[in-house]
Amino acid sequence: MGSKSGKIRTALAAAGYILPFLVFYTIFTIWPMIQGVYVSLHKWGLMGKIKFVGLSNYSKFIQDKYFWGALRNTAVFTVITVPALMICAIALALLANRAGKLRKLFRTCYYLPNVLSVSVASFTAIYMFAPYRGFINNFLHSLGILAPGSEIQWLQDSRLAWITISSMTIWWTVGFSMMIYLSALQDIPEQIYEAADIDGASKRVQLFRIVLPLLKPTSYLILLLQVIACFKVFGQIYMITGGGPGTGTRPIIQYIYQTAFEKNDMGYSSAISYVLFLILVILSLIQLKVQGKGAKHD
Repeated sequence: MGSKSGKIRTALAAAGYILPFLVFYTIFTIWPMIQGVYVSLHKWGLMGKIKFVGLSNYSKFIQDKYFWGALRNTAVFTVITVPALMICAIALALLANRAGKLRKLFRTCYYLPNVLSVSVASFTAIYMFAPYRGFINNFLHSLGILAPGSEIQWLQDSRLAWITISSMTIWWTVGFSMMIYLSALQDIPEQIYEAADIDGASKRVQLFRIVLPLLKPTSYLILLLQVIACFKVFGQIYMITGGGPGTGTRPIIQYIYQTAFEKNDMGYSSAISYVLFLILVILSLIQLKVQGKGAKHD
């Protein structure tokens, strides 16, 4: 009997700890999601509901060239940014994991940009890539790559704008992925390196035959996180290019924002949001399936 009452008290205590979280999570996450589905089924403006339209908002995006253009821009940003960011993160983690007196300083310097707000990081990129007075163009002038009087307009061409945005995003966010890789590197037992040294394996062989294979689960995790983050990109693009030139760099989140607050079409923007959510779910499931197959082969 005492054991049963003890279990009841433990369950009640656990419920007491969990209940506040469940209440706030329901109010601020679950309920807005339910309300969003309701809004997506209506023609809905900033002043409220206008009329019920069923699934027409969900079929509307199929013929919406601006939706597909924004989705293509988001995919381009993801394809450019994610691989480069992961390579930089691994390289920085390997450097930060090396023994030395300045190891803590290097880790701090590598991670430091990650604490900046999106506005600070974006305006830093604008000034760095600005023509005439920006650091990048002046540096290229000093190397003789750019002729005197000529300037690269980094933000006036969509291809160059993607280089600017992706470079800024990698510099700004690489510290988070670097720390995850660094944690994984520190979990690799020293005995593995010692055995490799005894067998005569070079550092290069150890990197490609030991370290990188052992980092596969971490790489899958970072890949998933970064793909989701890139598909949700908004702040830095909105501040650096505003989605321009034209709509050449407008991502899907910016299109959702403009549809809702500039075109006063909350219903359609809600429907696009759930289409994006479905795309992310599908991409995540594909990656998890690929990861599961890779684990079986290993």
